[in-house]
Parts: sequence; C-alpha cells; structure tokens
Amino acid sequence: MNKKVLVLEDEDNIRAFVVINLKRAGYETVEFGLGEEAANYLKDNNDVSIAVLDVMLPDITGFDVCRRIRGMGSKMGIIMLTAMGQESDRVTGLMTGADDYVTKPFSVAELVARVDALYRRVCGTGFQSDSLISGEYELDLRSREFRHRGKKVELTQVEYLIMKTFLENPGKALSRDNILSLVWGKNYQGDLKVVDVNIRRLRLKIEEDAAQPKHITTVWGYGYKWEG
Repeated sequence: MNKKVLVLEDEDNIRAFVVINLKRAGYETVEFGLGEEAANYLKDNNDVSIAVLDVMLPDITGFDVCRRIRGMGSKMGIIMLTAMGQESDRVTGLMTGADDYVTKPFSVAELVARVDALYRRVCGTGFQSDSLISGEYELDLRSREFRHRGKKVELTQVEYLIMKTFLENPGKALSRDNILSLVWGKNYQGDLKVVDVNIRRLRLKIEEDAAQPKHITTVWGYGYKWEG
C-alpha cells in the first residue's frame, strides 16, 4: 500500500508544518484547504492510505468528507483533527467512520506517531490462511472480510481488528484497556472513549437491535465480551 497521506486543513501554516513533518517521516503527501477539493480528489484517486481531516473548514466539514470516504467503500485510515474540549466532535468523527482523532492544539510529533500507528494497522502484517468463525459470523483473515450468513459486512480497519480481537477471545471479558492496547497499540496516548464509540458503531452494523446487543455485550464497569 502506498505511503500517501492526504492532509485537509484550511490554515496554511498548520497544513504546511504537518506536510513537512510527514514528508520527513517518509510519507508522500497531497494537501487541500477545502473539503470539496479533497473529496473530489479521493473520488478520482484510490492511492491514499491515510487521510488527516480537520473538522472546521470554510465549505463542508471534515465529518462530511469522512462520510463520503466511507460511502465510497474506502477502508483508508482516517484521523480527525478536533478542537480541544469538544468531546462531541470526537464522538461524531468516530461515529462517521474515523479511526482516530487528535485534538488541537497538537504536537506534530504526536500526529506523525498516530499516522504511523494507523498506517501499520491499515496495511496489516501479512495474510493468514484461515478464518475465525462464531455462529453465523465469519472473519476471513486472508481477505480481511467480515461476513454474516455469508453476506459481507463493511468494516473499517479498526473495526476489523476489534472483531478479530473478540473472535480470538470468545466469551472472555476484555477490559477497555485490553482492547485499546490490542487494537490501537500499547503506546497509544488517546483516551478510552475511542473504544466505546467504535463498539457503538460496530453494534449498529452487526446487531439486530443495537440497543439490546446479543453479541457484543457490556461487562459493566469493566469492558466488553463477544457472545457467539
């Protein structure tokens, strides 16, 4: 997969600083200041591995761009740049399909580290030759596809890794810290909210009734458990 990162940020000085540091880290970059321009580029080009999207833009929002990316069926990694203290922005970004978020003002070193970690997750570490099966659900480790009764369920790369973690540990209660470490990495500096929001998003995709989940169940005060 190409080490190409799209940077969508309307403030020229911030965008330039981010781009310079990503290039120093070995990434090819493409940059935009308007959401529509970025969305149109992604519609016509499928060579981007990671998109870094600012939320507040002069035209459409970063959320809108994120929705369009996922609407195209793309599994590229997406990192949202959100305002400090705006938890609603972080939750909205994750629910629209983002994999991670970084709050402004941010350390460029931290942002590059998040891009590195997400790039490793998106690219994977090589295919395996079997599947994980639980009841009517199957996770194909070769194609990295998740199916219910043989029908493909579209997952982001982070959602795929969460499901892989669950199916490798059926019936086992996993703490939020466990999930965060296994999916986002031991050095991830974000908070546990990212786990809860991704679980909520997964439930909407695989549960018959997300409000009363039968498969991804809550272990109150601890974490979550997969019930086949």
